[in-house]
Amino acid sequence: MLRFSFSPPKFSERGTSLPRHAALAYAFLSMLPPAAQAAEHSSSPPADTSKPRHPAPASSPNKPVAQTRATNREEISVSTQRRSDAQVAQSHLRSIPGAATVIDAQQILKGRNLTNADTLAFQPGVFAQASGGGDGLRISVRGSGIQTGVNYFRSGMLMMFDGLPVTTPAGTPYELFESLGLQYTEVLRGANAFDYGGMQLGGAINYVTQTGYNSQKYQARAEAGSFGYVKEQLSSGQVLGKFDYYISLTNSYRGGYQHNTEATSFGVNANFGYKFNDRVSTRLFFRYRQTRNGWAGFLTRDQILKNPKQAQQPYQEWGSNRIQPGTKYYADMTTIKIDNKSKIELGFNYQDAPIDIQYGRFSQVWGYKTVAGVLNYDRHDVLGGHKSDTRFGILTYTDLEAWQTNRVRVQSGNFAGYPIGTSLRHVTYGGTENYFHIRNNTELFHNFWLTTAGALAFIQKSSDVPSPGPSNPFKTSSINFIPRAGFRYQPDKHVEIYGNVSRSLQPPNDWNYNYAGSYYPSTSLQAGMNATAGKLRNQTATTFEIGTTGHYAGNQWALTYYHSSVHNELLAVMTPESQAQGTSIYGNASPTEHQGVEFSLDSTLYKWKGNRLSLRNAYTWQDFHYKHDPVFGHNRLPGIPEHFYQGGINLDLANGFYAGFDAQVSSKVGAAYDMTYFAPSYHLFNAHLGYSWPHKHRTVFLNFNNLANTHYASIVVPGYIAGGSQLSVMQPGDGFGVFGGISLGFN
Repeated sequence: MLRFSFSPPKFSERGTSLPRHAALAYAFLSMLPPAAQAAEHSSSPPADTSKPRHPAPASSPNKPVAQTRATNREEISVSTQRRSDAQVAQSHLRSIPGAATVIDAQQILKGRNLTNADTLAFQPGVFAQASGGGDGLRISVRGSGIQTGVNYFRSGMLMMFDGLPVTTPAGTPYELFESLGLQYTEVLRGANAFDYGGMQLGGAINYVTQTGYNSQKYQARAEAGSFGYVKEQLSSGQVLGKFDYYISLTNSYRGGYQHNTEATSFGVNANFGYKFNDRVSTRLFFRYRQTRNGWAGFLTRDQILKNPKQAQQPYQEWGSNRIQPGTKYYADMTTIKIDNKSKIELGFNYQDAPIDIQYGRFSQVWGYKTVAGVLNYDRHDVLGGHKSDTRFGILTYTDLEAWQTNRVRVQSGNFAGYPIGTSLRHVTYGGTENYFHIRNNTELFHNFWLTTAGALAFIQKSSDVPSPGPSNPFKTSSINFIPRAGFRYQPDKHVEIYGNVSRSLQPPNDWNYNYAGSYYPSTSLQAGMNATAGKLRNQTATTFEIGTTGHYAGNQWALTYYHSSVHNELLAVMTPESQAQGTSIYGNASPTEHQGVEFSLDSTLYKWKGNRLSLRNAYTWQDFHYKHDPVFGHNRLPGIPEHFYQGGINLDLANGFYAGFDAQVSSKVGAAYDMTYFAPSYHLFNAHLGYSWPHKHRTVFLNFNNLANTHYASIVVPGYIAGGSQLSVMQPGDGFGVFGGISLGFN
């Protein structure tokens, strides 16, 4: 760090004169690159995967410029170390009066990167578990998407690449979410995703990709380990004048821990940027990914405890799998800086997501083509002596083409005698979601900010079953207002307090309407399939949240409590018609409540000569329950653990060696809405070690997962009524495994 002390220039009638030492200081500052002059002023932070939103202590780059004023002297601290993009993103999130974190990819890359469950680990409030080692995560934030199973479009949250929505009127296709090739990931829980247009109960996750400005010119990475796992990546990125590029190719294979869970994938992630001048820039994005994941179905509790490697019959015999033959994503984001106080972001994307599901006796072939757009206008003002920041935004996404076709796959039961491939049913879907949002942050007095916001949502959804007929088109639309208000207050340099009251809105996915409809007669070839669409209402909630972040004596913490009063929650319900079919359907539940505590604590236990011993904790308490349901009373909602903890102790040495030991602890999980059947609680223990060459982009690592080879259910997609019996609604987590990797980067 460089420090300069100088006297302010003195003005006289004959002009301005500068003391010699001040002139030298200004001359030196003028030679620094603009990024260094603009950087926050302190040394590098301790190694940490998730950055707290509160300004960190002196060892953090997030500490504001320290200025000490004397009678006629001023002290300025300047660091020539540039902040990372993840640190810049974290400073932006500080304006949010609620829970939001940034996950730095550089920390995630120090270990295995199998799926996004590895990326989202140690995030309080986020429950993310992989299904059979594949991409179809079971992900829930603050109780979002409880009834959405694995290998479905994600529900209950907005998911983005680089601020552009991947979420569609059908939900979020998951196959594009390759965990390699990222700079950082933003996790904005609940209504704290408002600035992006994320109005859903779970909030938003924004994955930000690498560019030519922050990647190695050439990079190669390989991972391998238990269960036949192999993953490779080749990437390249650089800046060429006003142009930059980044491209990453990934390929993976996994034989599977459980029978019939073989998984393969191949993907391309590329972007190309161009700076027209200091005020206008644009970036084009392209993603392509194809995957194939075996399907083992679900097991009972006792099956998992006895032999978690078995598959549910007859899926292994049928060779059941899910194929994404090639999902394509094209996008552009253009940024225009109007002046030093305002800018515009204008973006769009197009997705083509074909799906071929070969699970049961009939296949499900889906086709989805969608377009989306964003427009954001940001402005920074001083009004009446008070700082004021305003954002106006538009988020929109629309189906261009959405359909599902069912064909005979297994010639048994009522399909006996029908040729494989015989068309059984064709369903069409449609939808558009449009959000117009505005937010203002005003500093009412020193370090106290008031946030006021509001959004208008226009929603349309449709569904029809034209074949085998008769066609009975269904359409619905709604206009909704979503208000929000909050505050942030920093009483001293160590602590920040925040709170907000917000509404949320979650429309049903367009395919939900058909799954809520009536059934074909039991005597027909389409028996058990839905013949029409059913009526569903938008899920809404009012949430209040209060929390604190801060740092003191080598500890950095974040603590949040939230309470949501939810109406028309999208869960499993049973109607007389579905009961006659022996099943439940998607439907709107009676009023429910969601509340929880999200807590993280990162502590430096001991620090010496550039070495650090630290302890990391992430704990989530979740209480989701009916208020007064006529069938289930005040039962808790199933599918998500009430208590979930991840903690680890880590050693980082100045010579590049690192090692750690961590634990994951889950309470029992309800496996049916009547809460008579549970997945047992579990404790997992893992270890890792590695070496990163100082000042070089080279890393080797080893991971040892599930050291005790514990048999446990990582995923529960709840049944309706168990009545004390064991339902096949659980999927096992992996047993003991060893994984290693190497990453080499060259400039």
